[in-house]
Amino acid sequence: MLAIGTAAPALRVTQEESFSLSGYTQPNIRRIFRNSGIDFRHFYFEGVPRLDETSDELNERYRRGAIHTGCRAARACLDEAGLSCRDVDLLVVCSSTGYVCPDIGSHLVAHMGFRPDVQRVPIVGLGCAGAIPSLRCASDFVQSHLGTVSLVVTVEICSACYYADGTMETVVGNAICADGAAAFLLTSSALRRHPYPAIVDFQSFLDPGHLQTVGFDRRNGKLRIVLGAEVRDLAAPLIQGALAPLLARNGLSSADIRFWVAHPGGRRVLDKVQHALRLTHADLHFSRSTLRRFGNMSSPTVMFVLDEVIRTGEPRAGDWGVMIALGPGMAAELALLQW
Repeated sequence: MLAIGTAAPALRVTQEESFSLSGYTQPNIRRIFRNSGIDFRHFYFEGVPRLDETSDELNERYRRGAIHTGCRAARACLDEAGLSCRDVDLLVVCSSTGYVCPDIGSHLVAHMGFRPDVQRVPIVGLGCAGAIPSLRCASDFVQSHLGTVSLVVTVEICSACYYADGTMETVVGNAICADGAAAFLLTSSALRRHPYPAIVDFQSFLDPGHLQTVGFDRRNGKLRIVLGAEVRDLAAPLIQGALAPLLARNGLSSADIRFWVAHPGGRRVLDKVQHALRLTHADLHFSRSTLRRFGNMSSPTVMFVLDEVIRTGEPRAGDWGVMIALGPGMAAELALLQW
């Protein structure tokens, strides 16, 4: 890994302000907003936020927001590595909160000036887990095409999926989801530099018996967040199903892992994962800090956690880390890292 870049929209609101904007008035829902473990969230709006957007307006806001926020993350990442978009051989773009054709990646090519022969891979429908399969795609590419550079952009405008129907699952989704983007560069050459880790291995674990638990469905032409309450109980078994073979294959145990880079799907999900994996509160410090400052931005969020580990965790050569993300399918996606 050469660099990471992150970006969040300019509109930053507290959870109290978010509740005021949400259209809800019930005291019990206000408590859900306030007890989420989130202090701030960012949303992409041009002008004053509205609750009466049509499906067309929501998808157009998704398109504009994904391009604008994705561009900012990509430029920050390239600048950090001292590279330009002309150096990129593969562009992978992961996004699940809207649909456009041409894809967001093609728009980024046009906006940023990538080479005309850059390869593109859009990854859709993987929700909060999408960053790690995207990372795997980019990793496979640079390993099979030596000397190349892959840029991955994960970008979500969750606010373009805002839907209020009175159900508790949409209340929870509306209380924790936010907008943001992360980008990261990979190469197989010797360019990697501290403090960015090497990508060692991957592991997936899918339970298709819970296909309807997490994701999006469409109501009245609008995307609606599906976030079943059972997610908090399914998270730990899914992670364990992926973690055990990943560690065993690499001759490691949980005690060897210094950094647990876990996607903060929500406060209660993190609590369950911490208990089931016998982690300390300190082990999930970076995940809780990211949740507190940004909320759940879906696919980019785990990369925000990794960015905080790199910036403030003081990783040392030889340290091991495990990236963890959960998403629709229902699936756990893990990546093994070493500094």
